[in-house]
Amino acid sequence: MARAEKKRAARTATATAAVERPSGTSDRRPLYFAALLVLANAALVVLIIAFVPYTKIDWDAYMSQVDAFLEGGRDYTKIEGDTGPLVYPAGFLYVYSAIKFLTGGQVFPAQILFGVLYIVNLCLVLLLYVKTEVLPWWALGLLCLSKRVHSIFVLRLFNDCFAMTLLHAAMVLIIYHKWYLGLIVFSGAVSVKMNVLLFAPSLLLLMVKSMSIKGVFFALFGAAVVQVLLGMPFLLSHPVEYISRAFNLGRVFIHFWSVNFKFVPEKLFVSKELAIALLILHLTTLMVFAHYKWLKHEGGLFSLLHSRFKHAKSIVQLFSSKPRPSILSKEHIVTVMFVGNFIGIVCARSLHYQFYSWYFYSLPFLLWKTHFPTPLRIIIFLGVELCWNIYPSTAYSSLLLLFLHISVLLGIWFSPTEYPYIDKRT
Repeated sequence: MARAEKKRAARTATATAAVERPSGTSDRRPLYFAALLVLANAALVVLIIAFVPYTKIDWDAYMSQVDAFLEGGRDYTKIEGDTGPLVYPAGFLYVYSAIKFLTGGQVFPAQILFGVLYIVNLCLVLLLYVKTEVLPWWALGLLCLSKRVHSIFVLRLFNDCFAMTLLHAAMVLIIYHKWYLGLIVFSGAVSVKMNVLLFAPSLLLLMVKSMSIKGVFFALFGAAVVQVLLGMPFLLSHPVEYISRAFNLGRVFIHFWSVNFKFVPEKLFVSKELAIALLILHLTTLMVFAHYKWLKHEGGLFSLLHSRFKHAKSIVQLFSSKPRPSILSKEHIVTVMFVGNFIGIVCARSLHYQFYSWYFYSLPFLLWKTHFPTPLRIIIFLGVELCWNIYPSTAYSSLLLLFLHISVLLGIWFSPTEYPYIDKRT
C-alpha cells in the first residue's frame, strides 16, 4: 500500500509540475538531441563516403539521360540510359543537369553533394518531429539508424533522395501554414519523381479543411503551373511522348526486385487484376481513414463536403465562401500526410530497395501514433529495417514486411484520433 501511495504521489507531483511550468518554457532536450544527431550523422556520412565502396546502379543511366537532354533531346521516347528509357518528369533532368555541372559527372563529388543533401533532409525531418512532439526525445535517434537509407543517399545517389527532401521541405512550410509556397515545393518534388503523389490525397483533404475553395483552387493552379513551366520544352515539341513516359501510372516492375510482394507468383504479380485490386484497396482505405479518422471531428467526409458546398448557389458564391476560422495543428497535418502516404506504401504492387526512403522517415512517427508498448514499437521498427536489408528479398522477408506494415496500419486505426485544430473552441 505504501509503495502504491508513493507512485500516486510521484505522478501527481509530475502532473503539477507540468501545469505550473511557465508558458514561455519548454523541454529543450529534443532540440539539443536533434542537434547532436545532425552532427553525429555528418561525421558518419563522411566515414561512409571515405570507406564504403560506391555501388553502381543508376548513376551512369542518369548521366546518359542528362547528356541526351543537354544535347537537345526533347523526345522522351529517345532519351535513354543503360538501365532503360527515361521515366521521370522534367524536374529530374534539371536537378541532375545541375549535379553534372557541379560535379563534372564524377561519382565522388556527387557523393559529397548527396551527403550534404542527407543532412539537409535529416534537419527538415527532425524539425517536423520536434514541432509535433509525438516522440520522446530519445526516439529521434531511430531516424538515424537505417543502413539502407544511408546507402540510398550516399552510395547509390538515387533521385528519390531529392524528391523526398523537397517533400519534407514542403511539409515544413505547410505545418507553418505557408500553403501556396508549400504546394509549389510539393509540385517541384513531384517533378523529380512521381511517388510524391502518394501524399496528394492527404494534402488535398488538409487544404479543403484549412483553406477557402478559392484558396484551394489557386494553390492547385500554382502547382500545375510549376509542372507546365518545367515541362514546357517537352510539351512544345513532343507533348504525347512526354506525358505518356513521365507520368505513366501503369508501369509494370520486375518481380525479382520486389521487396514487398516477392511471395506472389510472377504471373499474378504482373497481372492487371492484381494492379486493379490494389488500386481499389488503396482508394477504399484512404476513404475509410478520411471519413472515420481524419474527419472525425467534422462529422465525416460527407459532412465536411456538405458544409463547404451547401450555401454555394453559384460559382461566385463557392469561391467566396470561407472555412470556419480554425487553424490545423502541426501534429494533425503531419499525421494525415504520413498516414496517407503509408497507405499507398502498403497497397503498392512493388517496392524496390530505394523506395524505402519514401516512408522510412515517417516510420517512428507512425509507430508512436499507435498504442503499442514501446518495446514492440522498436521491434517492429527493427523488423522493417531487417526486411529492407535482405538482398535479394525472399518470399519470407516480403511476407514479414507486409505483416509489419499491416500491423502498423491497424495500430494507427485503433488508436485515438488527435484533435485537429489548435483552438479547441472551434
